[in-house]
Amino acid sequence: MISEALILDGARVAADMKEKLGDKVSRLAEQGVIPCLATILVGGDPASATYVKMKGNACKRLGIQSIRIDLPEHTSTEELLAAIRELNLDPKVHGILLQHPVPHHINERAAFDAIAIEKDVDGVTTLGFARTAFGFADFPACTPAAIVAILDYYNIPIEGKHAVVIGRSPILGKPVSQMLLNRNATVTTCHSKTTNLADLVRLGDIVVAAVGKAKFVQADWIKPGAVVLDAGYNEGNVGDVDYEACLENVSAITPVPAGVGPVTIATLLKHTVEAAEKAVSV
Repeated sequence: MISEALILDGARVAADMKEKLGDKVSRLAEQGVIPCLATILVGGDPASATYVKMKGNACKRLGIQSIRIDLPEHTSTEELLAAIRELNLDPKVHGILLQHPVPHHINERAAFDAIAIEKDVDGVTTLGFARTAFGFADFPACTPAAIVAILDYYNIPIEGKHAVVIGRSPILGKPVSQMLLNRNATVTTCHSKTTNLADLVRLGDIVVAAVGKAKFVQADWIKPGAVVLDAGYNEGNVGDVDYEACLENVSAITPVPAGVGPVTIATLLKHTVEAAEKAVSV
């Protein structure tokens, strides 16, 4: 019989992170420096606009300057690259976030890779991913970093555990697999072409769900006592895991909302402040 599941409260983790950041922002202010995050939104996708607004509000509450750049739907790749280059050259801008996804006609990878590595606070560049894989990235992708931060906050062991990651996106599934591997977990990365998915998930001591499908992960897929981190957010405020059903099996689980999401935003703020600190020290 499994004892009552530990709810991994992302709001609590995020609040702790922001409290520590407040001191850093104050010290930078004493030096005449205000950390600044520039966010680029291409097109009028309502969900993306909401995310950008949330990030801007989070910056404001912490004393971080937020610059929002809205570009029209018909913006070309070259026009987007030009906007990114301008931000790269602005010494007052410490972090650059290109809201994903961009319109289909834009070369998203080229746009991501145009962001200067020292301002890639969302961990989206090819170079940033490579550094994450080798274990020395300054700013790994924010959601993977948030997942690891939650595990660390609750002192959940990673080393020696079998982690199963469901999803292989370049800004979530792949980097979190690398980060867990670098922490000495044995990692299985599953994806849309994986056969016997449920059987593989049942092997996981740690399960990361990052597929973008509501309640995709079922309770009978979960090994008794496993730790589940749900990085999904779908219509109706539900994650990728059937939360209520899985509660009976897991030892710990993140809710949706108030799980991985708040820590992802806190991580973005943390990276922006750290980028400002690095700029000052150069």
